[in-house]
Amino acid sequence: MDLSYGKEFEAFRGEVKAFLKASWPPSGAAGQGSKDEQLRRFRELAISKGYLGRSIPKKYGGSEQAPDPLRGQVIQEEFAAAGAPMEPRGIGMMMLVPTLLDRGEEWQKDKFVRATLMGEIAWCQGYSEPGSGSDLASLKTRGELVGDEWVINGQKIWTSSAHEADFMFCLVRTEPNEKKHAGISYLLIDMKQPGIDVRPLREMTGGAMFNEVFFNKVKTPKDWIVGKRGEGWLVSRTTLKHERNSIGNAGQMTALLDALVATAKRRKIDGRPAIADPEIRRRLVEVEGYIRAHQYSGFLQMTKDLKKESPGVMGLMNKVNSTHIGHRIAKLAMEILGDDGSVAPGERNLMGAEMDSDSTWTNYYMATVGIAIAGGTANVQRNVIAERGLGLPRDTAADRSK
Repeated sequence: MDLSYGKEFEAFRGEVKAFLKASWPPSGAAGQGSKDEQLRRFRELAISKGYLGRSIPKKYGGSEQAPDPLRGQVIQEEFAAAGAPMEPRGIGMMMLVPTLLDRGEEWQKDKFVRATLMGEIAWCQGYSEPGSGSDLASLKTRGELVGDEWVINGQKIWTSSAHEADFMFCLVRTEPNEKKHAGISYLLIDMKQPGIDVRPLREMTGGAMFNEVFFNKVKTPKDWIVGKRGEGWLVSRTTLKHERNSIGNAGQMTALLDALVATAKRRKIDGRPAIADPEIRRRLVEVEGYIRAHQYSGFLQMTKDLKKESPGVMGLMNKVNSTHIGHRIAKLAMEILGDDGSVAPGERNLMGAEMDSDSTWTNYYMATVGIAIAGGTANVQRNVIAERGLGLPRDTAADRSK
């Protein structure tokens, strides 16, 4: 089976390789200054070549390339192979920027897109609340318009990186007399102001990436709303679509498998390398099979994108498949580690290519539980696949009438 992208795209791959060989890591004048300055200069150069910010118009700081999934895939593969940075990681680029480009006002795009692309500002997401996680539309955080400002009171929970964020995109109930889906607005909030209390939630990994966020008469300008008043639920569906697509990246799974194979070669079971055990090899092959199926499903989705066809149920399966594979990898790693998997985890690191210590696998194993919840729990996602993708009857256990 020939899975190459064809002569045109392999030639493009050569161009990307040559660029990275010359530009990363930075050297000479490009290597001067702080790491942040070097990173900014590299990203600016990559944007000028059309490799980064491809879907972002030039007037907002992007390279404004025509949609081309194959070129985008080649760029991702080669940047990953070279260890070169792409756009800033995090939900700002992953979720908010696409949402603003789809639904934001012109001034909002001018103010926030370029700064987010260049890593100058960081974002957090204010969606989940106590009692309003998978049933997000039942949220209770209130926003009241007083003069030219929204005054916000309430609480959010499981807010990733709120302790480091400059801004939050937040779902707030602004129309208390409307039905629950119709009464929500999508507001942007400055996190560096009085009335915001961020309390880290200590995880079993030892880290504290998630937070509780309390709002006490917090203010945001009237026009810091994305979409119309009361249409926040529709806007949020755009945002969650981008999150779930990002969580479904097969490239991370391949990197994790490579790290797992390296661990199996390094660790010993009964005096022999773990990889010499037939059962360990069988399960490694099994995991690789899942990854290849996930990857080829991605190729098929890419083909449908190129033909401007709907991916159908496959587009709904990315997140569920990748979390399932990630947990299988983590579970096998823990079995290879044996008793050593019980030691306190090391520094948080979910990128497989850098997982070079046993305790990092312990961290990842515990983190896979949270990853299964991010972007909507796996059970909720399976219901969505069953109902919207396969046409099965709706889940009567969920109260959807409110």
